[in-house]
Amino acid sequence: MRIFLAGASGVIGQRLIPRLVKEGHVVGGMTRSAGKTELLARLGAEPILCDVFDQDALVKVVRDFAPDVILNELTDLPDEAEKIGDHVELNARIRTEGNQNLIEAARQSGSPKILAQTVAWRLQAGPGADAVAELERSVLAEGGVVLSYGQFYGPGTYYEQRIPAEPRVQIDHAADRTVELLDAPSGVVVITDQPA
Repeated sequence: MRIFLAGASGVIGQRLIPRLVKEGHVVGGMTRSAGKTELLARLGAEPILCDVFDQDALVKVVRDFAPDVILNELTDLPDEAEKIGDHVELNARIRTEGNQNLIEAARQSGSPKILAQTVAWRLQAGPGADAVAELERSVLAEGGVVLSYGQFYGPGTYYEQRIPAEPRVQIDHAADRTVELLDAPSGVVVITDQPA
């Protein structure tokens, strides 16, 4: 399949690309950072430089790539876990406006299947929780799949040296499960270390 991976340079995106390529898929790896295109190419993706908030540009790159699947792994989180609180509004925006722009791009590109990431734990009431609810509702309305991940741990995550509270999922296990779910029927799939 042709897979348009938004958030390709993120912690899970970087693990997904080699797995998807190994399965024979063609991956268009989207990033808004020009400095990360070389990394994406090295991992096996066709780098696509685009900002998810530029809807016109996004529609064009998605249409040009002609994906069978749009895999939304976008987040807007800081490098340091202690600063997550400062990014609540930014991360909420990427889950609402960013996700909606991807849905619009999909609609204008033959309506490929959409899979989008969210979290498997309950967020405090506010912009973050509202954004997760909106993302889930909008993806399901398109017949898509919501990937509800536990807290990532392992190399490159906030929890490299210790294991977080549940719900949690080892980052490589999360990537393996995501690849397995490309053909999943519409719904919310919880991805944690706990057996399904």
